[in-house]
Amino acid sequence: MAHPITLAHPHVGDTEVNAAERVLRSRHLVQGSEVAAFEDEFAALVGGRHCVAVSSGTAALHLALRAWGVGPGDEVIVPSFTFGATAHAVVHAGATPVFADITPETFTLDPDAAAAAITSRTAAIMPVHLFGQPADIQRLTALAELHGLIVVEDAAQATGAALDGTPVGAFGHAAAFSFYPTKNMHTIEGGMIVTADDQVAHRLRLLRNQGMNGRYEYEIVGYHARMTDVSAAIGRVQLAALPWRNTCRQANAAFLNDQLCGVITPPLLPGAVHVYHQYVIRHPDRDDLRQRLADQGIGTDIHYPAPVHGSPAYNASVTLPHTERATAEVLSLPVHPHLTAVDLARIVAAVNR
Repeated sequence: MAHPITLAHPHVGDTEVNAAERVLRSRHLVQGSEVAAFEDEFAALVGGRHCVAVSSGTAALHLALRAWGVGPGDEVIVPSFTFGATAHAVVHAGATPVFADITPETFTLDPDAAAAAITSRTAAIMPVHLFGQPADIQRLTALAELHGLIVVEDAAQATGAALDGTPVGAFGHAAAFSFYPTKNMHTIEGGMIVTADDQVAHRLRLLRNQGMNGRYEYEIVGYHARMTDVSAAIGRVQLAALPWRNTCRQANAAFLNDQLCGVITPPLLPGAVHVYHQYVIRHPDRDDLRQRLADQGIGTDIHYPAPVHGSPAYNASVTLPHTERATAEVLSLPVHPHLTAVDLARIVAAVNR
């Protein structure tokens, strides 16, 4: 039997190992010079905005909301077709997530659905750049400006994506990135908060470090959300390789788009740079197709098999037809940079068969 094709292939090479070893031997391990350098280098990816490295993408979302003053009594509009951390961060901030539907083509927050969900308690909109595809962020930011709302971009899956020449993370009041091992770049675990506001950036640096402005100088009540220098050193290596890896994902996605038959392939928003954290197709017999691919050694996954709003954690009474349909039809195929031409041909042949 041919070798298995995995859905994801987290990369840890000699360069990452050497970077981690260098920091470990230095004994300067937490939120030091490596973290500062990583923040500076990441800023070039998001239009020069302030970058604050933290311990995870979830922490990035949570602290972004807190830094902008979102809290108890507030509502935040979020999609339900996403990873649960989007809504969880709202709850951690003390606010209430309000779930709105997606556009069926891109799986991202529908601006019209978001507009319909606005109430007198709405404080923010949190669109997700899902699977590496930019959300309709220009319409969403215009909607927020009209109603005086904060926009926090959930860019956890979209490092390097862009829309009409502007990088994801440079549209809203803040943005959050994730560096989990399966992402387009990783720090093993980690996240980054991006903002253009000087005072908010200062508050974020306090919030991630127990509220300290100096050693044992507690300016505010904060959290333990620091990034280690080991993670930052790995992140710097990964960031340098990100353009090549995103280009590989885009080339693999283009091949699949051209060759696959009988399924709905992921469309591209006009003017968008999609970085394909996941390559997600749609098919009405998704579960049967997934089993047939598994029988041929091809790894897949379902992102996501159930909407967040219907989970026991929320059990929200809301009807989101496009979200419900997506959860029943989507299937993620391998698209990572380590696929060979033979692997891609096998995926196409198996799906088309």
